[in-house]
This record gives sequence, C-alpha cells and structure tokens, in this order.
Amino acid sequence: MSASPTSDLTTKAEVRADDAPPIPEARQEIKISNILWPLFLSLSVLAVISYYTFDLGTFKQLLRQLNPWFLLAAVGTVVARIAFGALRLNYLSHGLLNFRESVRSQLAWDFFGAVTPSSVGGGPFIVVFISKDRGIPLGDSTAIILFSTLLEMLWQAFLIPTIVVLSFYFDVFPAAMGTVGFSAMMVAFLIYVGWVSLLAYSTLINPRFLAVLVGTAFKLPFLRRFRTRALRTMGEMRSRSELLRSETPMYYVKGFLISLVPWLSRYALPMFLIWSVYPAVDKLLVFLRAAALQLGALFMPTPGGAGAVEGLYLLFFGPPIMPQSLVAPTLLVWRLLSYYLFIFVGIYIAIQYVQRRVTARSAEPVAEPVPSDT
Repeated sequence: MSASPTSDLTTKAEVRADDAPPIPEARQEIKISNILWPLFLSLSVLAVISYYTFDLGTFKQLLRQLNPWFLLAAVGTVVARIAFGALRLNYLSHGLLNFRESVRSQLAWDFFGAVTPSSVGGGPFIVVFISKDRGIPLGDSTAIILFSTLLEMLWQAFLIPTIVVLSFYFDVFPAAMGTVGFSAMMVAFLIYVGWVSLLAYSTLINPRFLAVLVGTAFKLPFLRRFRTRALRTMGEMRSRSELLRSETPMYYVKGFLISLVPWLSRYALPMFLIWSVYPAVDKLLVFLRAAALQLGALFMPTPGGAGAVEGLYLLFFGPPIMPQSLVAPTLLVWRLLSYYLFIFVGIYIAIQYVQRRVTARSAEPVAEPVPSDT
C-alpha cells in the first residue's frame, strides 16, 4: 500500500480527465430529523420488546454467568470492523487516504449509513464528504466508494446462496418466519443477487451493457423525463469503472479479503454478546443467524433498519436461542455497539467538520476596498 500523494488512482484520473464527464456536486443534506426519528423508532421498539420479555429477577440470576472476556471480545469486533473498514479505504485509494483519514472517513460512512435507508447505505453522502473533507477530486472519491460498495455487495451476493445451502443443515431461518416469510426473503435474495451480478458485469466487464439497458428502459413514457439524468449518471459511472478495470487481479483479491473482516465482525458481535451472558448458547448457529439477519436488514426501508432490525433480533435470537429475559439487554448492547455508537461519533465528526470549515473561512484574508480617486 503506497502512501504517496501521487497515487495510481490520481494519476489514472488525470489521464482520463478530458474524457470523463463532470460529476455534479449534488447538494447532500442530513437534517436533525433524519437522526432523531430513527433513534426514537429504534428505542421505542426496544422498549416494547423489553416490556414483554424482560424479567428483572431472572435477569439478575442469569447475569451471574457474565463472562467479561467475551464481552470485551464483542467490543473488539467493533474495533476490527472500524479498523479493517479503514484499511480497505486506504488500500483501495492506493494511499490517497492515509490510515487516520480512512478511519475518519469510515466512521462518517457508518454514520451516513445509520441515518439513511439501508438500500442507500450512505454512499452518495460519503462520496461528497471525503471529497470535501480530505480535499481530493470528487471523481477519485466516487471510484473509491464505488469499488468499496461493489466489494460489499459481491460478498453479500456470495453469502446468500451459502446461507440458503447451510439452512438445510442448520436452523438458520427461525420457524416463526413461516412459509410466507421465508418465501418473501428468498425472492428478495434472488432479486438482490441478480442486481449485484448485473452491476458487477456492467462495472468490471462491459459498462456499455448497463448504459444501453438503462437508455432503453427510460424510453418508457413514465420514465422518459428522467432519461437525460439517467444517461448522464451512466456516463459518470462508466468513466469511473475504467479506473477499476485497469487494476490487477491481485488488487481485487486483496480488496475482497480485507472487506470480509468488517462483515465477519458484524456477525461475531451478537455471538460474543450472547455468549458472554449465556454460555450454553449454540455459537455457530448464532453466527449463521447473525449473517442471515444482516442480509435481511438490507431490505429494511428505515434508516439503519431502525425498528425493523430490533424485531429481526427478537425473531432470530429469542427463545430457544437464549432465555427470554436476556433478549432486551443483549439487544440494547448490540444496538449500542452497532448503531447508536456510530450516530454519536458521526455527530461529533460533523461538528468538527463544520468548525474546521468556519475556521478556514475566517482565516481567509478580506480584500480591502480600493479607494476611489475623488
């Protein structure tokens, strides 16, 4: 990993500067309401689950089994998620972002992902944030996030058939889902795999294919007014995908392997949390169910899956996985470490970012008026 400021990414971007269509800096805003209402929804569902499942006496008895080392391991999974997420940004940018800048950018990305719908994942916001915060070309930040997102999507697309196959040998999907719930999830998974396959093929092999497909689709009467904008977006994506296709196969392999650690850390977090208070838990089953839960969270319409993910946690990890009285406490700690934490850190980064911008503007010299000859 080169830390040189004259990185390969920047050099390649400059070579194509004349051919690449400009990327407009769309105005990206996160309102206070985008932060508060998901928090309120998440805590409300948590309160309802606590009301129906929590028993203080039983919880005190079970708490005697608490293993602080496994609880510390749970915190370690969060550290690994952040560290390897930052390492991925550092690696994919060819050192254009140093490790410290990558940590800050990864935390900001997790924040944007927590306050935007799961299908958005904070991508449009983090592209602009990295460009403005680190002062790098918008095209470079777009290429970095495009490839990072693609690697995550490829992992999830690979995980879906793996989880489905494993469900024939383990109770990965709770029986409470029923036939309808299971069928709906399978349809969603199938659509997702198809979309990721199309995106990967269009980005890495044949970018013209997606442009033609989008251009044809947007000829439909009810989509025609968006056709110009859609084609412009495809042109931007095509120019950025040229950077990705110029990389070596080993670049992709290393990037994919680094991307695995943050996701494996997400799956290990609830495993260690539950294990720390309930030693008899089936660790492998919890790990597999955590992976399935994360896949289900991809289709939640609320920011960060607020409200819905709490329900999925009860469905996947409630009895018989662990005693009922442990559901609410472990759910609270899980959301604290995987969701609330990144919102609080993101707010701090946002305040720091604004203060830096204000300081920079106040330091700019003010031009003195030219005296008139009167």
